[in-house]
Amino acid sequence: MGEQDLVADKDRLILRGLQFHGFHGAKPEEKKLGQKFVVDVDAWLDLSEAGKSDNLSDTVSYTEIYRIVRDVVEGPSQNLLESVAHLIANTTLLKFLQISAVRVKVKKPHVAVHGIIDYLGVEILRYQKNDKTKPI
Repeated sequence: MGEQDLVADKDRLILRGLQFHGFHGAKPEEKKLGQKFVVDVDAWLDLSEAGKSDNLSDTVSYTEIYRIVRDVVEGPSQNLLESVAHLIANTTLLKFLQISAVRVKVKKPHVAVHGIIDYLGVEILRYQKNDKTKPI
């Protein structure tokens, strides 16, 4: 069963490759120098009315979600990417009650590891508290 089977809304807004400079990490150098973070967001909600009306008021603006991501990533330092992703997801769900679920992926492309990588990161999936399609 895929994640879309876990939410009632099959439609979603998609934001990919949002890039910001932030100061998150457990190491002192990460907090002092900062680094690039890349964020992807999927937000599930019913887009049928917006599709019919062609009216922005019948959906959630991509730019509003973008601002949430920017404010969190460029905001106060967190030790863990899990915390960064959690703040983005929770803020999005609290601000937009019409979103039934949100997936947030936070990537660090420049990590000091011995090896070749594209990025290291976390991905979380969170549900609106009143969403009855949430798995138990």
